Amino acid sequence: MTHPYAGQYFYIDLTTGDIQLRPIAEADVRKYLLGSGYAAKLYAEDLDPALDPLDPRASLYIFNGLLTGTFAPTGCRSSWCGRSPLTGIWNEANVGGHIGAELRAVGVDGLVLTGRAEQPVYLYLHDGPDGPFAEIRDARDLWGLDTFDAYDALLAQTDPKARAAVIGPAGEALIPFAAILQGGRDHSRAAARGGMGAVLGSKHVKAIVTRGKQKPAYGNADAFRTVVKELTPLIKRHQAGASLYGTTGGMTGTELRGDLPIHNWAGGTFIEGAHALSGQVLREKYVTKDTFCYACPIGCGKFIEINSGPHAGTRGEAAEYETVAALGSMLEIDDLEAVNHANEICNRLGLDTISAGGVIAFAFEAFEQGLLTLEETDGVPLTWGSVDALFKALELILARRGAGAYLAQGTRAAAAHLGHGSEVYAVHVKGLEVACHDPRAFFSMATNYATANRGGCHLEGLTYWPLYGIEPDAWYPVPYERFSDAGAAAHAIAFQDYTGLYNPLGLCKFAGKVGALYERLPELLQAATGWDISTAELRLIGERLFNLKRLINLRLGITAADDTLPRRLLTPRPSGEAAGKVPDLARQLREYYALRGWDEQGRPTAAKLAELGL
Repeated sequence: MTHPYAGQYFYIDLTTGDIQLRPIAEADVRKYLLGSGYAAKLYAEDLDPALDPLDPRASLYIFNGLLTGTFAPTGCRSSWCGRSPLTGIWNEANVGGHIGAELRAVGVDGLVLTGRAEQPVYLYLHDGPDGPFAEIRDARDLWGLDTFDAYDALLAQTDPKARAAVIGPAGEALIPFAAILQGGRDHSRAAARGGMGAVLGSKHVKAIVTRGKQKPAYGNADAFRTVVKELTPLIKRHQAGASLYGTTGGMTGTELRGDLPIHNWAGGTFIEGAHALSGQVLREKYVTKDTFCYACPIGCGKFIEINSGPHAGTRGEAAEYETVAALGSMLEIDDLEAVNHANEICNRLGLDTISAGGVIAFAFEAFEQGLLTLEETDGVPLTWGSVDALFKALELILARRGAGAYLAQGTRAAAAHLGHGSEVYAVHVKGLEVACHDPRAFFSMATNYATANRGGCHLEGLTYWPLYGIEPDAWYPVPYERFSDAGAAAHAIAFQDYTGLYNPLGLCKFAGKVGALYERLPELLQAATGWDISTAELRLIGERLFNLKRLINLRLGITAADDTLPRRLLTPRPSGEAAGKVPDLARQLREYYALRGWDEQGRPTAAKLAELGL
């Protein structure tokens, strides 16, 4: 196989059945990396703003990161990119697990899907006698199966050691926040945000199955191994809490700092509820084993079993922090078993749990305000804290029955349907339901959410990290006070450009919390690729990729007017550590645009584009 920096990808036209193996130029990888970076490069070249995201001619770009499939710590990530059916703009849904590493073992770095198959199919990518081989196989017998059953059937049809990424009934039904699940029940990991599962469903593709035996080549394998051996114990030590308790281990701390969304972002405190939903309780009562993505030293995944009570029989990956917040505290539900059962339902159906929780919280408030009727909810009151209401809402959304007919379109569309002031409690940015960290608890998250290229996404900036004791290091601009607008824009930019490297590199952002990894990224990349690369060049790549995605969104109709937050997030929390705090978004954006080299309309200037090679 070639070095990781100069590879190839499958281009598959599902309408004609044509399959091509296309090269990836080293110069492009040096400029954009791989993953969502290279995907954005291809999408910008192909972009036709007139194409609906679910049009057969709209392509789906699936690419591993540069280090995916290597033994770099957490080198497992792949990005699923294109135009979101939920937001109508750029989207990248990133996933870990093992699917990316297995794709690399086939001998390719990704694939581009265009067209639409006449009937349901799945793709089987594997070693052939002359190199990487792709097959389009009949999936009519799999259509309608949930993601767990389909995963098991696919491995039975191909290879027990294969890996598969699968859509469920939500993707088949083209629900615009449908996810793609890999790993089956045993290790459910989702490319969830923005509805890439609906894009796959629109192409009549049930799944992508990968099985390969090739090993990645390294510029200097011994040097790469040395860096990895030195970084791995640092990452394990730094992430010991996540290893023990998973991502919900910080629930009580998040609530304490005013960062936890409560009552559709209108609440202030949820002290006992946060403890009841915590990773500490999960570990004590339900965890049977830890689960690890490929090459991961952390093991934040938790496999659970619930053996008694109304949700007995629930087995699989535990709900992560974002899911527990979205389906728990957002709805004032403090029943950990119920939330994990709802998580299993979403994984089986193939639904993004963050968007599901956001639109259900909107529905609860709309019901409270008299805009939803019992006739639209099968007679079940959508009341705060009601587990029955949560499960009924999920049922209605999948069936598109009653209120589910418009709730299934997402919060923005549901508010447009209902009207009567419901936009006040429709919490989204650019159509994407906001992830579960509050900009009123850390002001630079306001600018991050407002400008994030896929909408209300925390992962594009992660500027709340210092709130949890991650000390400033080389990639912070200056020490920053969380309740201050001064410096917030610079802080957001630094984090966006830094964290924006991780999907293109194929690394987990949890590893990126460790300053030692950032400091040694150039060394790691040089050993992997043979490049003489510096921190300054990496910073420039991060900035280039963020601006490239901004250019894509400008072509898709985004303007400065869209760089905003919902009114709910600019209204003070009523209690808790962040009570009374509201960021000055207008000030932050003025500073942000100037520092970014954008004009007052949020457009990169010609000088900035020239500087970035765009």
